[in-house]
Amino acid sequence: MTSLLPSQKSVLVRGGGPGLLLAHGAGSDIEDSYGPVLETLASRRTVVGPDYPGSGNNALPDGPLTLDLLADHIVESAVQSGVHSFAISGFSMGTTVAVRAAVRHPERVTALVLSAGFARPNARLKLVVDTWRALGAPDGDSRVLASYLSLVVGGARWLDERSHEEVEEQLALFSAGMPPGTDAQLALFDDIDVRADLARIAVPVLVVSPLGDLLTTPVHSRELVEGIPEARLATLDCGHAIAAERPAEWAGLITEFLDGVGR
Repeated sequence: MTSLLPSQKSVLVRGGGPGLLLAHGAGSDIEDSYGPVLETLASRRTVVGPDYPGSGNNALPDGPLTLDLLADHIVESAVQSGVHSFAISGFSMGTTVAVRAAVRHPERVTALVLSAGFARPNARLKLVVDTWRALGAPDGDSRVLASYLSLVVGGARWLDERSHEEVEEQLALFSAGMPPGTDAQLALFDDIDVRADLARIAVPVLVVSPLGDLLTTPVHSRELVEGIPEARLATLDCGHAIAAERPAEWAGLITEFLDGVGR
């Protein structure tokens, strides 16, 4: 296991019962990716939510981030928290981290829930991420970046229903700044590819596909389902930001699926 001891201040542990390890998205953290559903998930499970290196209070490593390092980091966080066996819920780039963790640590992983995810970024997704990185450069305009992220992360219907004040509030949150390791995390998109891992997954898998996702479009969810033996597909009528747009429905899908796996 790659050694990268997580700061305990950057590992959320909540609830009781079977283990559920969370893997957040790039340029994010556990609270940002999962905040609105944490209470519901923790009502039935011991939820462990580590921030990646470069997010929360975790420093970046001396060398570049790798997918193996992130996979080992979240697993080690769970083990250090006293949770030795767990399902993994991965969101966005966290789906690739979850897949790699299941392949590298099959003795610990009992199930996967892969939401708004992908196996490898296609040309469109790379364009989205390259634009994000360019707008997030030190000399970039934070409001322009915030506007761009709002447009690709929020579902069109959800944004259409927001008032001007609500949109401004969201822009202010994005403008406040990304985690310091955002660019290093986004750099993984240059080479990230877990397609060869998919057929090796031997645990139950639920793929959750937001139908209005403009960041990781539904084509990516279909690739995951087609590559993972006996994977199930569920859809949600929302954009990429599932926790903000459909928290109750998302938590319900995760809980129902994992309850079924437990039986």
